[in-house]
Amino acid sequence: MSTLVPRLWSDVADWFDLDLASRGGLIRMEDHVSDTEYTIRAELPGLDSEKDVQITVTHGMLSIHAERKEEQQARHRTEFRYGMMQRSVRLPANADEDKVTARYGKGILEITVPLKAVPAPKQIEIAKTD
Repeated sequence: MSTLVPRLWSDVADWFDLDLASRGGLIRMEDHVSDTEYTIRAELPGLDSEKDVQITVTHGMLSIHAERKEEQQARHRTEFRYGMMQRSVRLPANADEDKVTARYGKGILEITVPLKAVPAPKQIEIAKTD
């Protein structure tokens, strides 16, 4: 019985992974925000960053699109995921969209989004009306 529960859990997790893969796949990622920048690290092993990956920023949304093409069409066992993968995240309100940078190495895509200084709130004087 003690080995059955982990096996069932693994089977259920695999089922959800296959469901995500059939819908295009979800890119696994982690992020970190500091006072000066927002950093995203995305797991994209085995891709050519110049041909297979696109990053776009529009109206506060950063999107990563990647595609892994299958090299052979022969029937065989594979657990690799092929096809389109994508992920979008909302950027912080003070993100500097014009200065986003990205680099790729060892299967990890790292995107750095500089953050602008947040201006201090401006006190608005209220005029009295009679």
